[in-house]
Amino acid sequence: MHYGCKHYRRRCKIRAPCCNKIYLCRHCHDKATSNHELIRYDVQQVVCLVCDKEQSAARVCANCGVCMGEYYCDICKFYDDDTTRQQFHCHQCGICRIGGRENYFHCKKCDGCLENFLRDNHTCVKNTMRQDCPICDEFLFESLKLTAVLKCGHTMHFECLEKMVNRGITTCPICSKSLEEISCSTKTKNYLQKL
Repeated sequence: MHYGCKHYRRRCKIRAPCCNKIYLCRHCHDKATSNHELIRYDVQQVVCLVCDKEQSAARVCANCGVCMGEYYCDICKFYDDDTTRQQFHCHQCGICRIGGRENYFHCKKCDGCLENFLRDNHTCVKNTMRQDCPICDEFLFESLKLTAVLKCGHTMHFECLEKMVNRGITTCPICSKSLEEISCSTKTKNYLQKL
């Protein structure tokens, strides 16, 4: 049985306290509204998709007992049944991340979670994750897409990097350094080795 939306599989909807409306997730809320964003920490009420009971946010429905999300974060009020994504809450980032806590570390200067192989092996750029992708302009810090960290320290979506390279652009769109000096996720490294 499939519950949820295109962003997450879950068995509940959330009540957005900002507008008092019900949505499948905060991304669905933000796409439907243009004048404000849902603050994840403010969510207090959810509606079970199995029994339709509105209740306080919790992992298990107080009415029918169904697990509303195999992964549940009480801080972010985040539910997801797809545990293959290896969700974890990063207290320094203040949000839930994917990829497994054991595979990431939080870089204080970059102010984001980076893959372990980048520890002591990347150029720190202050708040590099808290900016828009230089190609598509989506905010990287909360993006659902894989992020590439370039050797120069700048960040962008992996799929945007891939499109850029496929068009023959081989320099960082921010500082113009060569992509040959790249240090990024395993997926990105494997992709670049095929070029």
